[in-house]
Amino acid sequence: MKYSIQYTKGQNLFNSLYFKYSQKQISLSEIESQMFLYLLKNQNKTILSNWKYDEYEDFLSWFYLRLHKAIDAYKDIKISFEHYIKSHIRMASKEYRTKIAINRIKEYSAWSLHVHECFINQEAPVYYCDEKEKEIDKFITDKKGRKNPKQLLALILKCYYHISDDFIDKIAEFVETDREKLRSMIDRLHALRQKRDDHIYTMKERLNAQFCRCIVLENRMSHVNQNSTAYIALKEQLERAKKRLNNMRLRISILRTEAKNKEIAEVMCISKGTVDSSLHRLKNKRNGYL
Repeated sequence: MKYSIQYTKGQNLFNSLYFKYSQKQISLSEIESQMFLYLLKNQNKTILSNWKYDEYEDFLSWFYLRLHKAIDAYKDIKISFEHYIKSHIRMASKEYRTKIAINRIKEYSAWSLHVHECFINQEAPVYYCDEKEKEIDKFITDKKGRKNPKQLLALILKCYYHISDDFIDKIAEFVETDREKLRSMIDRLHALRQKRDDHIYTMKERLNAQFCRCIVLENRMSHVNQNSTAYIALKEQLERAKKRLNNMRLRISILRTEAKNKEIAEVMCISKGTVDSSLHRLKNKRNGYL
C-alpha cells in the first residue's frame, strides 16, 4: 500500500500524522510507516544529518521497534508530538552509539584473546626423545631388573584427565597395552567420572568468561575520560570482576582431577590394594627412597 503524505501548510508532518491517528483517520501501522519513510528519505532534516547513511539506516531499523512504543506512550502533554519524537530519536541515538562502541570493544577484545590463544597453543616441535624413553624404562624397572608396566599404567589412569590421544599412542608400548584398550580404559574413567568432569568443565568456562569480562572492562576504560563518572563506575566494576576472577582461580586450583584408586582398580580389574601399593612404590621411587 502506498501512503500519501498530506499536511496543511505550516504544520509539521509528525504533528499532522498524529492528529489523524488520534482522530482514527489512519491506523497505528500507517502512522509508523509514514514516519519511518520520512525519516529514511530525509536524513538531512534530522539531528543525525552528520551520520553516515549506512549507519543511519541501521539505526532506523533498530529504532523502528521503539517507534511503536513511543507513539503509544505519547499523551497530550506540554510539548508537541514532533518534539516528543525528536527527543526520543536523540536519546535513542546516544544509546545506539554506546551499544555499538561497546560491541566493537568486545569484538576487539575477543579477537585479541583469540590471536594470543592461537600463539600460545601452537604445537611444540617434536624432538628426538631417546633419553625420555630411557628415563621411562628406568622408572618402571626395579633394582633386580624386573619391569612392572602395570605400575605405570595405574599412574597413567590416575592422571586420565590430562591424557590426550596423541600421548596414548606414545605411551601404550611402555605399559605393554594395546592402544585401543588403553584408550577404552581412559574413556571408561571419563564415563565413571562424567559428573565431576562436567563440573570442572563448567567452572573453567565460567573462568574464561570472567577473564574476558575483565579484558572488555579494561578496554572500555581506555576509551573513557578518567575524570568522568563513567570511568569511576567502570573502575569499580573492574575491581569487583578481578576479585571474583581471583576467587574463581583459587577454587579451580584446589579441584582434584585425578581418578580415585577404587575407580582405577575397577577399570584395570584388579584389587584396590594393588593400585594403592603400585602408586605408593612409584611415589617413593620418584622421591628417591627406592
